[in-house]
Amino acid sequence: MPRDANKKGEFRIMSRYSAEAIRTVALVGHGGAGKTTLAETLLAAAGAIQAKGSVEKGSTVCDFDPQEKTAGHSLNAALCHFDWHGTEVHLIDTPGYPDFSGQAIAALAGVDTALVVINAQTGIELSTERMMRFAGNRGLCRMIVVNKIDADNVDLPGLVADIRERFGKECLILDLPAHDRHDVVEVLEHDSGDSDFDSVGAAHRALIDQIIEEDEDLLAQYLEDGKDPSATALHAPFEKALRAGHLIPILFVSARTGAGIPELLHVLETLAPNPAEGNPPPFHKGEPGGDTEEFHREPDPSKHVLAHVFKMVPDPYMGKVGIFRVHQGTIRKDSQLFVGDGKRPFKVGHLYKLQGKDYVEVDELVPGELGAVAKVEEVEFDAVLHDSHDEDHIHLKPLEFPHPMQGLAVETKKKGDEQRLFEVLHKLELEDPCFQVERHPTTHETVIRGLGEMHLRYKLEKLANQYKLELDTKPPRIPYRETITKNAEGHCRHKKQTGGAGQFGEVYLKIEPMERGAGFEFVDQVKGGVIPGVFMPAVEKGVRQALDEGVIAGYPVSDLKVIVYDGKTHPVDGKEVAFVTAGRKATIEAIQAANPIVLEPIVSIEIVAPEANMGDLAGDLSSRRGHVTGTTPRGHGTVAIAGEVPLAEIGDYASRLKSMTGGKGAYTIEFSRHAQVPPQTQQKLMSGHKLREEEE
Repeated sequence: MPRDANKKGEFRIMSRYSAEAIRTVALVGHGGAGKTTLAETLLAAAGAIQAKGSVEKGSTVCDFDPQEKTAGHSLNAALCHFDWHGTEVHLIDTPGYPDFSGQAIAALAGVDTALVVINAQTGIELSTERMMRFAGNRGLCRMIVVNKIDADNVDLPGLVADIRERFGKECLILDLPAHDRHDVVEVLEHDSGDSDFDSVGAAHRALIDQIIEEDEDLLAQYLEDGKDPSATALHAPFEKALRAGHLIPILFVSARTGAGIPELLHVLETLAPNPAEGNPPPFHKGEPGGDTEEFHREPDPSKHVLAHVFKMVPDPYMGKVGIFRVHQGTIRKDSQLFVGDGKRPFKVGHLYKLQGKDYVEVDELVPGELGAVAKVEEVEFDAVLHDSHDEDHIHLKPLEFPHPMQGLAVETKKKGDEQRLFEVLHKLELEDPCFQVERHPTTHETVIRGLGEMHLRYKLEKLANQYKLELDTKPPRIPYRETITKNAEGHCRHKKQTGGAGQFGEVYLKIEPMERGAGFEFVDQVKGGVIPGVFMPAVEKGVRQALDEGVIAGYPVSDLKVIVYDGKTHPVDGKEVAFVTAGRKATIEAIQAANPIVLEPIVSIEIVAPEANMGDLAGDLSSRRGHVTGTTPRGHGTVAIAGEVPLAEIGDYASRLKSMTGGKGAYTIEFSRHAQVPPQTQQKLMSGHKLREEEE
């Protein structure tokens, strides 16, 4: 591609692709499947890099972070791109370990196709199933790439059978290993040939039969003359089957030897969907919290600009970087863009494509391309960028991320670093949708939460190495909640005289329990102006203070409706502060009369471990007030155990699991629901809260 070099040695791409010649692909799957090596091999085969790097040597394009080089596996999603026969392929290499799945899930918002990479040696693993599910729920076209076919002791026929059993009969072979796995034979256009297993003719027949079912005219013609349709005629129904999930092609490669790589590149060029062929992204238009309607973007470079930010990077040299996909229109250098519903545009001073850690400056980006802008403070994760107020109030359906449940309370070792800690933690939140920072209002703990022990350890290492912040850590308090179990009423007359103007505010309210997870609803039913409208925000503020501080154990109160129905004011002494106090105390009185209870978070847990350990694991889960909800054989002597357990009971689970399985077990947790704590636990939490009130 023509490039123009400036005096600084930076390059700017001068030509561009049409939207029809663009492919966007995410490599997803479990850790160790070889995704980063596969990306490196594709880049080298396409001539985008001179020589293939190595994960072991820390020389790959996508694993450029120093922590990734030390760890030997991906920790962040990385972007790269290459040209293959005039087709531009944008590739996102994603982490595979469950602790870093937030990066992988976020990448799905930027692509049309998910290549689910499976290690031929280890088969279907934890993240394989999860990413297949996430990609399917998002409506992405999916292809399965079986990597490491050159490894010893692989059972490829058994793996194909396992794939079809686990993911459905729509998983069909698109090519087959041949000549002792040194290359592959493509089966869409070939009905005969040598292969290491299965019949090329049978695989060809099954694939054709599945595809032509999507086109009635093609099916009728095929039944009439018995001849296979041409590759050109098969393209449209192939795409339709991909979009509908009626076809999930299986391809075989070895990223190490290069077997199957030319065939995979050919598939990306000829069969993977372009931006107009993939399922349309789920945009909707409407005011936040109001009625919305579907918005159909058009991947037309001449339309108004519409782009979506799916990744943020706080770069030490480039500043705040927003990485986005263009869905409509053309973004040009020096153009003006709005962020979300913002009224003031920003100027696109520099426009980039990413090649690993390198920022390649470009003049424009068209629909389907992935790009970046830097040093724009208004840009946030999940923001929509556009160039006209006609596109105000357009949002992309949010991705469903696992809820970060693993927590650590942190504090700085050096006095005076507290403010800097919050600034750095905000940067880490910015780049990772599954990393959260909480500040507990009653314990004054700063708690970081992630998807697992490894996830948090990586964040702590980054704080120490990159930001030079040393922290002390300890287990955090469990995020209990309080709620009510029956209706009740509360009343407070706040009256205070201090010599001059006094304070007066009186509030009558009632509370009602709501469904679990419903949150909080404030209802104003005051009539006749007995509480002037100007003071109702103060009453609500007082109510919220009571709910945030907790009433019986010091934890936030939720899942209730507060209805203010009467009160009084005073023409002189009626004050905002008086109604804040009256609202707070009336709420406390009502909650105390409503049979309040303490709730604890229950998590869904999935454990993958050797079958021989299943009994011990189930017994251990039971001892933690948990239970098993199901088991699924995973092959290779492993089993997946699904269950539920209180979060309070699994603080030491990582080390316990390692001990029980000899280091061969892994687990993930996701928030499931809140449930009432045992009576003895509630008594303990309530007594602790009383002690704190007495100290105050």
